[in-house]
Amino acid sequence: MKNLKTSIAAMLLFIFSLTNAQEKEKMNHDHGNMKMDKMNNTKAEAVLADYFILKDALVGDDSKKAAQSGSKLMASLKALDVTNYNKKQQKELVEIIEDATEHAEHISKSPIDHQREHFKTLSTDITDMVAITGTKNKLYQQFCPMYDKGSAWLSTSNEVKNPYYGSKMLKCGKVQKVINN
Repeated sequence: MKNLKTSIAAMLLFIFSLTNAQEKEKMNHDHGNMKMDKMNNTKAEAVLADYFILKDALVGDDSKKAAQSGSKLMASLKALDVTNYNKKQQKELVEIIEDATEHAEHISKSPIDHQREHFKTLSTDITDMVAITGTKNKLYQQFCPMYDKGSAWLSTSNEVKNPYYGSKMLKCGKVQKVINN
């Protein structure tokens, strides 16, 4: 009877150790993939670069350049590779890309007031994308409390230059959050 209890205790200890080791290995594997995804997605960086060109065109009240940037952004969004992400992230990225592409298309065909309306939702999409893909750059999420009951955008600089009002209220807004992942 004593040997049976010792054998059962030894088996339980072995099963517990095996389960614990598998969980640690799984966690290390997932973390490694996440880090690799964030480091290697140059196409996500291309999307960001096109987004910033569009933002700067709106800051400069340049509707024609914003339209051209919207077209370029559509192309970079369609080229974004989601295969390196897990299933949940892939699903979210596909939805983000679809929505952002629609807004970029509207921006490519609209007058500046309508471009700015679509830029608001586009900025939310790009911020959501960065939460998944990460970025190699330090970004600033800036916020204007006056445009459409409050609107945010991303910038590579902490200096506020408002894309929603351009020259009318260039400095309206504040840095809301620093993104450094």
